[in-house]
Amino acid sequence: MIADVISDARQRMAKTVDAARDDFGTVSAGRANPALFQKVLVDYYGSPTPLAQLAGLQNPEARVLLVTPYDKSALKDIEKAIVNMPNLSANVGNDGEIVRVTLPELTEDRRKEFVKIVRGKGEDAKVAIRNIRRKAKDDLDALKGEVGDDEVARGEKELEAITRTNVDAVDEALKRKEAELLEV
Repeated sequence: MIADVISDARQRMAKTVDAARDDFGTVSAGRANPALFQKVLVDYYGSPTPLAQLAGLQNPEARVLLVTPYDKSALKDIEKAIVNMPNLSANVGNDGEIVRVTLPELTEDRRKEFVKIVRGKGEDAKVAIRNIRRKAKDDLDALKGEVGDDEVARGEKELEAITRTNVDAVDEALKRKEAELLEV
């Protein structure tokens, strides 16, 4: 029973770390990267659809991304979704066939602003990990009547070690993203 609680917490924390890394990838570091657009939802025939399902993404130059829709009728909707993307501030235009997204050179102030955004995302991930730990600890405390106190204490120590490892993984990913953002 304790192993099930620990295993569940471990899996959920690992998913949270992966989600945080994906979230960090959506913040522009001045280079066009298809990962920036992985969370863009396009209103396609009334339903929000991920951009990757509607178009091919190519990166011909460092700060240019070409979005080639599979269905040309979705061109305007794709362009609108990219323009409305928060924290992108890119020049977006279409020629009737493709959408060309040109990212501007990042200023120092904009880089610092992006670092603040990424730190906020990192803190959100750490809070989520701590919430998973809290729920797992409550589950372990509920087992105290069924199993020995020593086993529960060992489970709690293991839970703390897992939590520490996952928080450190988020911090490491955050450091890498900050270094990438501040790199000129």
